[in-house]
Amino acid sequence: MFNNKKIDMTRHFGMFQFKEGISDVEIAECFNTMKGMIGKIPGFLEMEYGPYDSTEGLNDGYTHGFIMTFESPEAREAYLPHPIHEAVKDLVIPRLERVVVFDFNV
Repeated sequence: MFNNKKIDMTRHFGMFQFKEGISDVEIAECFNTMKGMIGKIPGFLEMEYGPYDSTEGLNDGYTHGFIMTFESPEAREAYLPHPIHEAVKDLVIPRLERVVVFDFNV
């Protein structure tokens, strides 16, 4: 808890830099497959994603980002080793040059 606030949900935020030569179709497949986990993994509530879109230029080469919402930290912990998540990682990770993931509670 932060500032004595009750934790209601967990956000799972990530940034991807796809490898050179990965097509827009392959990128869309990655995100559609990730979003397809909603309803299949308990506590995974929603996901938003998209390409970097700012003139600020502070993306450090990362090209896409996503935010997943879990109903609780426990739901996020159950998601991490879940077999469906592991199968999605098998599709996505080989297409990535770099990835950063950062979780926080809200």
